Amino acid sequence: MMENIDDTDRLILRALQADASTSLESLAAAASISVNTCWRRVKRLEEAGVLVRRVALVDPESVGLGQTVFVAIRTREHSADWVERFAKAVRSLPEVVEFYRMAGDVDYLLKIQVGSVKDYDRVYRALISRIDLADVSATFAMECIKNTTELPL
Repeated sequence: MMENIDDTDRLILRALQADASTSLESLAAAASISVNTCWRRVKRLEEAGVLVRRVALVDPESVGLGQTVFVAIRTREHSADWVERFAKAVRSLPEVVEFYRMAGDVDYLLKIQVGSVKDYDRVYRALISRIDLADVSATFAMECIKNTTELPL
């Protein structure tokens, strides 16, 4: 964690989270600092790993990937070797857009973005062909009510 994040850094981070294409001039004006100072702050936030990357967000519906599937996975195996093989198998599936190790009854949670139930079945079959799993349970989202990448700074 970066120790010296002040209100100006937070303002810059909020603005970049809302629109990463915001110009340095606009960021500097919003923060009431010079463009050079703003550039140095952004560079420092990048070097410290606070700003990880800048991306464009694509609407899943518009590219035929409107079906969101949450997949809860329970495993029998928890060895370091197995976890490494499992992570490699999951990372090889581009439809998996989020992947978490969980505490509680579920060992892993995947968020998968596909076009249809048939597409999910193809991903499911690919996953189980690569690694042994105890239980796989899919839940299909009916509607997205809130989805944001913006952290509450």
